[in-house]
Amino acid sequence: MSKVLIFSLLWWVTGNPFVAFLVLLIILYMLDRRFVGLTPSIFQPLKRARRLSRLKDELRLNPHHTSTKLEIARLYMEQKKYGAALELLVEVARVMDDSADVLSEQGICELKLGRTEEGERLLLRALELNPRVKYGEPYLRLGEAFAGSDPEKAIRYLERFGEVNSSSCEAYYRLGLLFRGLGRNEEARRAFREAVELYRGLPKYKRRHERRWALLARMKS
Repeated sequence: MSKVLIFSLLWWVTGNPFVAFLVLLIILYMLDRRFVGLTPSIFQPLKRARRLSRLKDELRLNPHHTSTKLEIARLYMEQKKYGAALELLVEVARVMDDSADVLSEQGICELKLGRTEEGERLLLRALELNPRVKYGEPYLRLGEAFAGSDPEKAIRYLERFGEVNSSSCEAYYRLGLLFRGLGRNEEARRAFREAVELYRGLPKYKRRHERRWALLARMKS
């Protein structure tokens, strides 16, 4: 009802229903980006592209600079260019062969490229080197990767993620989806409720990151 009232007010102010609708969409987008985060940022890709261009210029001047390669690889991963990212990560790994972070990023790229077995091997190796690498993200990515082919294994990985990252609403939300897919509806509802309850107990600085998953869980429960 409030949206209808706002739209009516904007229509009255602008004198044009199409302009009013566009302004309403902009307002809703800004509110979502500020308080929820369900919609993607329209500015982040532009910032990423500018940063990537500068880093590529730096790499041309210094082609052996490992940290520049690593940052470019991470930006490629954000752009979902996993093949290009993996090529650079392999080069970085020759210098940083004991880095759990680099191994985990290689493993994530392998998973995204459909090479599940190799991705799992690399991520488990990263977790051997550092059980809390990237706050347990390897477990989350493994849970995603096996959700379709081996749901029981995916559940075990997501449970491990929840143990390592005890403030993650995303873990409980994804667990709920897996349980629901297996027909274990009561366990699914419990997982969704746990995501919402966890969110309520989080400090304010953590809520911005987890709000999306808590909202999705509330919609499913």
